[in-house]
Amino acid sequence: MAKAKTIYYCQNCGTQSATWVGKCRNCGQWDTYVEEVIRSTSNGNKPLSAVQSQPVRINEIDSSRSQHRINAGIEEINRVLGGGIVPGSIILLGGEPGIGKSTLLLQLALSLKSSMSVLYVSGEESDIQLKMRADRIQQTNENCFIVNETNTQNIFQHIETLHPQLIIIDSIQTLQTNVIESSAGSISQIRETTSELQRFAKLSSTPIFLIGHITKDGSLAGPKVLEHIVDVVLQFEGDRNYGHRLVRAVKNRFGSVSELGIFEMRQEGLREISNPSEILISQHAEDVNGIAIAVTIEGLRPFLIETQSLVSPSVYGNPQRSSTGFDLRRLNMLLAVLEKKCGLKLNAKDVFLNITGGIHVDDPAADLAVVISILSSLFDVSVDPKSCFAGEIGLSGEIRPVSRIEQRILEAKKLGFKRIYISSFNPNNVNVNGIEIIKIAKIEKILTSLFPE
Repeated sequence: MAKAKTIYYCQNCGTQSATWVGKCRNCGQWDTYVEEVIRSTSNGNKPLSAVQSQPVRINEIDSSRSQHRINAGIEEINRVLGGGIVPGSIILLGGEPGIGKSTLLLQLALSLKSSMSVLYVSGEESDIQLKMRADRIQQTNENCFIVNETNTQNIFQHIETLHPQLIIIDSIQTLQTNVIESSAGSISQIRETTSELQRFAKLSSTPIFLIGHITKDGSLAGPKVLEHIVDVVLQFEGDRNYGHRLVRAVKNRFGSVSELGIFEMRQEGLREISNPSEILISQHAEDVNGIAIAVTIEGLRPFLIETQSLVSPSVYGNPQRSSTGFDLRRLNMLLAVLEKKCGLKLNAKDVFLNITGGIHVDDPAADLAVVISILSSLFDVSVDPKSCFAGEIGLSGEIRPVSRIEQRILEAKKLGFKRIYISSFNPNNVNVNGIEIIKIAKIEKILTSLFPE
């Protein structure tokens, strides 16, 4: 009989210890060690590998395989991954319960061309439940196979029989290997099963999607080493009060991490949003104060977002500063610039800022729109809804230029805007017909031009 062994693992970094300790000696986090009972199997069970690795000269390696990406059948996924699925890659998709992770990957499996076989391994749902979801999505792929299995050795046997070209695991927390004896979802099981799948993916050039749960603080459940093992980490997020969902790349060895995929959750599944501005700009029956449109860029794609501000007299001793979708520290910096350079008394005002659509904006080009929305609410003067803004604000009050300004202007023109405010320090050769380009050097100038009173 196998001998039981108790080991303590750090949930943050995966460091093991013979005894419980309060502070991890590796990552420095407190109260992260959990106890696991492990039994080493003596029957010699080892992970099954379909392909055995052999040493090869670097000059003899065929690099053409890495240049061929697999079309995911969903353009937003292709965009986030950097142009498609790389053969042999491990892609981890994390998100809150009920956000639509299983729906997204099942839709991906059914969207692939029929000549490509897919194995969907479900450890949480039955085949009947997956069939019901597939019927709701109204897509089909005759080469999509469903199997309910949690043991990795059995999964590899199914792989040897079917030879799938893509594998989906739902989810990694449900898998268990015979190499070690511990409960499914434990740190040791997650680490070992992911390592087995990684070895198989690299040797066979088969891409694998993993669904991972997240903790209450928003981080992926399991050891931190899980994110180091995989090639791509995707974060699937969205506000429960909104119908759209966002896919961000937290880690990507084969592309940029600044790309953003946007979907809309519907009864028939997830719909791709090719024009994000349609959900990020609200429609108003009349002019409203405190609203300005910013021209931002996420990755390679420009889109326009709506910034909303509310400035009101403070009824408490300390004024409130609240920001949703925008860095609060940067908001405080912009308010300090307005007080210093424009002489505005905002130290007795409550300021609330909201980025519509439930997204978070990191582009510094949104600074100018944020300031304009604050001034609009402060003076109770609405901004022309056909005007948009793209500029970074420095500490001295200057409006600094932003990258790819011509692309931003073309996007604003395409969406029907009549004028755009940019920095005077942008190149003078920027000229787009059909839209008025207004160049401003200082925040004081835009204050007097838009709010003369």
